[in-house]
Amino acid sequence: MARYLLRRLLLLLPVAWGVSTLVFLLIHLTPGDPVEVMLGETALPAAKEALRHSLRLDQPLPEQYLQFLQGLVTGDLGTSLFSREPVLTRIVKALPATIELAVAGLAIALIIALPLGILAAVRQDTGLDHGSRFVALLGVSIPNFVLGPLLILAFAIQLDWLPVSGRGGFSHLVLPALTLGMALAGILSRMVRASLLEVLGQDYIRAARAKGLSERQVILRHSLMAALIPVITILGLQFGALLAGTIITETIFAWPGLGRLTLEAIHARDYPLVQGCVLVISFGYVIVNAMTDMVYAYVDPRIRYG
Repeated sequence: MARYLLRRLLLLLPVAWGVSTLVFLLIHLTPGDPVEVMLGETALPAAKEALRHSLRLDQPLPEQYLQFLQGLVTGDLGTSLFSREPVLTRIVKALPATIELAVAGLAIALIIALPLGILAAVRQDTGLDHGSRFVALLGVSIPNFVLGPLLILAFAIQLDWLPVSGRGGFSHLVLPALTLGMALAGILSRMVRASLLEVLGQDYIRAARAKGLSERQVILRHSLMAALIPVITILGLQFGALLAGTIITETIFAWPGLGRLTLEAIHARDYPLVQGCVLVISFGYVIVNAMTDMVYAYVDPRIRYG
């Protein structure tokens, strides 16, 4: 197990290098002059040159790239143009809120999806199965920018049960977490149902039933663990997507996280901050997928010995 984990961690290095290079190229090779975008065409030439020099855009691209990689190693992502704070400092302030929201959304998705998927598989082609598939389809079909305002209208304005926006106690987390987790719950519940139905038809499940094990033991101890591999795959991919998808949800609920910070940086044309936010979100996606591989090895020992 230790060798497998070490191998997966070492594989992170070229992936992280590739992601950082791609982010650098996307930012620097986008058509148009970023200095003119930030200052406007009417800015004085001296102001443009000063900003271009502060961003090191007057240097050759290979030299900019080497300085970019050196900054990554030393933790220097540049300085925000408007707050004059280090980009890393601003990201570190916003990141805990995004992680809190993403984990809460994931928890809600699992709480809804696992029981719903298991019941749908066990009661296949019954009213419960059809109802669960309808709920899953509804969750997938309603986008965040529609579901969020609907939840605000229902629970914050009409019923006055929960706050509309901001980050405070548990009550502030409920609506944005529901908004973020509902779509994932729909995807996961359908995957749990399909995977569990496939496992329940295997010979070793029939053998377990023939030994006299209860249906509860057959489902929870023998079937569910084997059915989790494709579910974990979707979970890892979707959790990475949650980090990027928080941009819409954080904007709707004025949640002070990394997604909202990214949108504010884009609106303010804060070039270094946009690059830093995109880079951190990309790294988060890579790290989550690496953790997914490690969970594979725990759930199915054949993977780490393969």
